[in-house]
Amino acid sequence: MAFYEVYSHPVWVRYKTSVFTSATLFVFIVLCLTYIPPLLVAYRSQGFWIKRGTYEEQPVVGFQYQTVLVAATSTQGAHVAWSTFPHLNNMLGSNLRIPAVSVREEDENQDGKQDVLFFRLELPLKPEEQVYSLQLLLTFSYKLFRMSTVVMQSLAFVQYSSAVPGAKLFISGDLRLQQRTPLPHRGLYNVYNVSVIDGSSPFASAYDLDSIIGRYQDRNLTTVLSCPMPVWTVGRAAGSPFELNVVIRYPMEVISYRPGFWETIKFAWIQYISILLIFLWVFERIKTFVFQNQVLNTIPTPVGKVHYS
Repeated sequence: MAFYEVYSHPVWVRYKTSVFTSATLFVFIVLCLTYIPPLLVAYRSQGFWIKRGTYEEQPVVGFQYQTVLVAATSTQGAHVAWSTFPHLNNMLGSNLRIPAVSVREEDENQDGKQDVLFFRLELPLKPEEQVYSLQLLLTFSYKLFRMSTVVMQSLAFVQYSSAVPGAKLFISGDLRLQQRTPLPHRGLYNVYNVSVIDGSSPFASAYDLDSIIGRYQDRNLTTVLSCPMPVWTVGRAAGSPFELNVVIRYPMEVISYRPGFWETIKFAWIQYISILLIFLWVFERIKTFVFQNQVLNTIPTPVGKVHYS
């Protein structure tokens, strides 16, 4: 007559011993070897604590209609200039040239954020004047909202020179964010929400480009005109203005930030648990072998079947 299994259940067995025995010492050592090494492995694998995170966000950028223009009109250092700051214009005297300026910002993908700036300038010149080099400074408001709220004033600096006098200059580039340190993961970050140029100052030192750029580069958070593509056109007709066309795009940025406590713990917990599961599986089978085969003397006490609720 053949027999077959119709039902089975596991039996729970307790292995008892006194406190000061080799079995107790063995269990203590196994517990230490189960839970401590995974922590050390996770920590030494350079991936336990997440120290820096990144995310993508398109900034909210707006042109502030503040401009400083300096054009060299000879190889001996003569220049003409113009700005949107009345105090600086008063200091320029005969070197001041009032240009025709047109500015347009466009939201190309209709997401409520400006995507590109079109800046066009026509600089009037005397018949004997020729432009050999040009420096242009534009200021912007720059905002981020996804993690911490970042509000700052920034700039874009355009510079080009040629040994041949020009009639036109076209420049196209991206206004990119530069970070020396990660941003906080939340809160308001407005350390640099101050004017890049002090337009209320009556002193010439406030408008010196060397000083402005030097102070600006000391910041931990700046913007820079990246990958400018200059096109220098020669052959200006007598009496024609010098033309400057600048296209600046506001692209998506990869922002670096310092993770908060809960994000750090969440990442560390995943690393630890993934390694701990392997140690639990290995040492559970070692304990089963040692106690079932009475390698260490204990008193096995069956307590019945395991009930599943």
